[in-house]
Amino acid sequence: MEKVRWGIVSTGRITHQFVQDFRFVPNGEVVAVASRTQESAEVFAGEYDIPKAYAGYQRLLEDPEVDAVYVATPHTLHFQNTADAIAAGKHVLCEKPFTVNPRESEKLFSLAGQSSVFVMEAMWTYFLPAIQKAQEWVKQGRIGKFRQVKADFGFPKLPYDPAQREYNADLAGGCLLEMGIYPVGLAWLFMQQDPEEIQVLAHKAPNGVEDDVAMMFDYGNCSEGAVATLGTSFRSKLQNWAYIIGEDAYIAIPDFWRASECSLYHADTRVDHFEDGRSSLGFNYETIASNEDILAGRQQNSTMPWNTTLKLQQHMARVRDLF
Repeated sequence: MEKVRWGIVSTGRITHQFVQDFRFVPNGEVVAVASRTQESAEVFAGEYDIPKAYAGYQRLLEDPEVDAVYVATPHTLHFQNTADAIAAGKHVLCEKPFTVNPRESEKLFSLAGQSSVFVMEAMWTYFLPAIQKAQEWVKQGRIGKFRQVKADFGFPKLPYDPAQREYNADLAGGCLLEMGIYPVGLAWLFMQQDPEEIQVLAHKAPNGVEDDVAMMFDYGNCSEGAVATLGTSFRSKLQNWAYIIGEDAYIAIPDFWRASECSLYHADTRVDHFEDGRSSLGFNYETIASNEDILAGRQQNSTMPWNTTLKLQQHMARVRDLF
């Protein structure tokens, strides 16, 4: 089987999870890793038996044996890292949020459109079988007329530390970009339209970075009054479930951001249940899909196209404007 050869940009926590799941990716392999220091790159490479370790990202981009790169640097570096990769002719899977504002995303997709490379925001949740099963139930009409999306995602990041990446204002810190993109992304996935009105309640940390956000998206008459109630927080552990609610039934998705199961309810009675039974963490699904697109010569993925990234960026920008 032909395989896509991957280089890893950064050696942070999520990068470990991403690489661990490569044992479940038949159409790809990790051949190189880059970090800010040679030592950290070599430690990471040794842990996962990666052949090449580079100090600095440019050396990895210059490696002719690297086909694609996974970018997992801090949010504010995504734009430049992705732009450099496109310029080097590398395919790109960039962690969410793709950029820190819509303008940067538009610029990157313009650059990608002028090239022949594949580019995608790493919204792994969209590729999870349980999320796709929930979409299938909705399309089959099993919940009836669509009424609500409820979703939240929050973990305590305490005590507050302005130097911590999640709170660091210079690194685009704040719970909206860090965690809120998940509920915002789920609302778009099921609604597929822009809210007519957004209402927001936000709490801010001492340095002005938001650490708790409650959002309501009102889709108005175009969706018969459907709404999305969304939340994210650094101040407390939220339930982290999602509910897709219709007139006739609703779907409950535990830990929706990493979902492994979903259930369909009529009133209080569970009438259907799906569980994927996977052994992986779940990152393999987006990676396999990316590899399929790259090997087929496609620049975009149909599950996570460029327009979806732009919509998530636009919706989060509207939320930020209301802080």
